[in-house]
Amino acid sequence: MRALLLILLTDTETTFLSDRPVVLVVAPGDANYRGYCLEQVADTYDVVLLTAAEPSWEKPHIIDHSVADLDDPAALLAGGRALAARHDLAGVMTWDEWCLVPTTRLARALGLPANSVEVTRACRNKATARTLFARHGVPSAVSLSVRSLPEAQAAATQIGYPVVLKPAAHAGAMGVQRVDTPDQLAAAHHVAQLTAEPAAENKQVLVEEFLDGPEISVECVTYRGTTTVVAVNRKTISPPPHFEQLAHRVDAADPLLGIVTLAARAAIRALGITTGVSHIEMRLVDGRPRLIEVNGRLAGDMIGHLVRLTTGIDLPRAAADLACGQAPDLTASRVGAAAIGMIYPHTSGTLTHLGYTGPRPPWLDRLCFQRRPGDRLVLPQDGGTLFTARAGFYIVTGSTPAQVNERLSAVADEITVAVKADR
Repeated sequence: MRALLLILLTDTETTFLSDRPVVLVVAPGDANYRGYCLEQVADTYDVVLLTAAEPSWEKPHIIDHSVADLDDPAALLAGGRALAARHDLAGVMTWDEWCLVPTTRLARALGLPANSVEVTRACRNKATARTLFARHGVPSAVSLSVRSLPEAQAAATQIGYPVVLKPAAHAGAMGVQRVDTPDQLAAAHHVAQLTAEPAAENKQVLVEEFLDGPEISVECVTYRGTTTVVAVNRKTISPPPHFEQLAHRVDAADPLLGIVTLAARAAIRALGITTGVSHIEMRLVDGRPRLIEVNGRLAGDMIGHLVRLTTGIDLPRAAADLACGQAPDLTASRVGAAAIGMIYPHTSGTLTHLGYTGPRPPWLDRLCFQRRPGDRLVLPQDGGTLFTARAGFYIVTGSTPAQVNERLSAVADEITVAVKADR
């Protein structure tokens, strides 16, 4: 409950004063995947929002907002300064991958806690990160940055097939493909080039060693240079050549916690991160962690919600605390397991039916349908991305990973996704 003092200014004008710190959130995202972040931050802080469109679902959680073109760094900076002129800001934060660098620049300009802009750029630029990993002895993948198809062909030959092609600065596995043979390279290089964004920190394409092993993420919190590994997330990835993320599983007692901690901390030190929540992606090769990338933000795909369900640790609140220069509370209050499953069609086409016919037990934490009949769903193999292919998600909880897996399967069996296939 917010502690508010109502002050009457005129017969028609009122304002509220609060004794809570004010934090500026840049780019709140969509309600389905990021609503919990804003809600949890607003439980403790007064939130002002810098957004690309007039708020809708965000309104109950904010006290003020400003609309700006978030793709324009100058407009973002100006919008943030306008909010800072109206409020005594304690911190600035974002969980949006594409706004990380300008948000850091805004925080530094306002004299608020943040990593350096160079550190945030290194997180965004996978080529820079690979260089820093190599320099500091962090186990990673061999990686070469290329500017053309002939350079990509030479890099793949040097590294050895299979290789992975990806844009140097993107997210959500968009534009990322595994290439097993030389005749697959040109198409994958074309996709990676098309996916690279003009405003990205690095517009080149990376050709990398394929790390053969299960993929995980490690959710970390860094305060004043000291990193705490909070949770490990085990991923289910689509078959090659794409790397679509189909499910995530978090277990508070995961034995991998002891295996990945040193590598996660080493990666954060190599990049120079001194504060913030990080989402670190790895693969386990012969049982040993090898770095894929470090995302200097809260994880997507509701992973932060899974962490809270399984441990009780509130990562969005921790991120806000860090943005305000405060030590976060990382005390675990639960021990359990949870998972999220993504809903995809079997083929690209027009959605004709999306439904669930099963029960709604307490362990079915969330069931979200993102699409409606008439929407077109396009899978990665047909040129789509996670934004064009997913129809929704569901989250289950349990006491053990085995129980969670059973419940994931039980819910999936009751979901119907019918599409009229493309001709």
